[in-house]
Amino acid sequence: MTAFRKCVLRIMTTVLAATVLVLLSVPAVCDDSIALQDHAAEDKFAGGDSTQVVPPGYAAPDIAQLLRNFDYLYDSSGTVAVSEITIERPGKTRTMRMRSWSKGDDKALIVIEAPVRDAGMATLKVGNNLWNYLPKISRVIRIPPSMMMGSWMGSDMTNDDLVKESSYLDDYASELIGRSIDPPGWKVRLDALPDVAGLWNRIEVVFSDDGLPARLQFFDRKDRLSRTMVLEDVQWIGGRRVPTVMRVIPEREEGKSTEFRYLSIEFDVVLDDSVFSLAHLERKR
Repeated sequence: MTAFRKCVLRIMTTVLAATVLVLLSVPAVCDDSIALQDHAAEDKFAGGDSTQVVPPGYAAPDIAQLLRNFDYLYDSSGTVAVSEITIERPGKTRTMRMRSWSKGDDKALIVIEAPVRDAGMATLKVGNNLWNYLPKISRVIRIPPSMMMGSWMGSDMTNDDLVKESSYLDDYASELIGRSIDPPGWKVRLDALPDVAGLWNRIEVVFSDDGLPARLQFFDRKDRLSRTMVLEDVQWIGGRRVPTVMRVIPEREEGKSTEFRYLSIEFDVVLDDSVFSLAHLERKR
């Protein structure tokens, strides 16, 4: 073999070996790329790492403080309010006006004043006990803890919405998901603690940057979105800023919604404990 042919053969062998090495390395590169994409997708689904949860330029909020403030948003040593609830149904709208009294977070009385056909119906909470009073049959019905998620007076609000039996801070495990774009603020995930009756499976709450709840999404025991609550029309009342309107929109129920609106609120009113008794409830109705 001539020197020229030997030289050509060596060059061809070198090129072939290099080509084989390149081809062998391609699947590994592709696999690494796919793996990186998969991990990125998992991080996005799970809320990402801390740098994604808290973007640059932001300070992570104190979740416990947000939830504590939410629990006591409308509570005081004595609160008296007049409110209106409007229940939308396909082809029908129903509006009720009611007056409520509460003391701290363990006593509450709600009495419907209008319309006439509903006047006198009432809900009383004392500690962990809840009763409904029906004046037409002069009967008091106790509501068990398992029924706290039941509809209040045929609306999209629950018994728990009205009397605030559960605690966002104490009855749920909380986790910061990250920033919310619409509405703007911080999104917090709440998962129901085991062995606590009458809770949603989980709730996702968006708090505005000034710490007020702006939107809640409630998930049932099958982890399906059940309803969305929007809190709006924030006003200064009695020295505190509170949303005065709550709109509840149920999922998979076209044409249904409920709006709860505070017409007036007074905080730190002196109230006697006798207001929150079954005897008083039945006597006054």
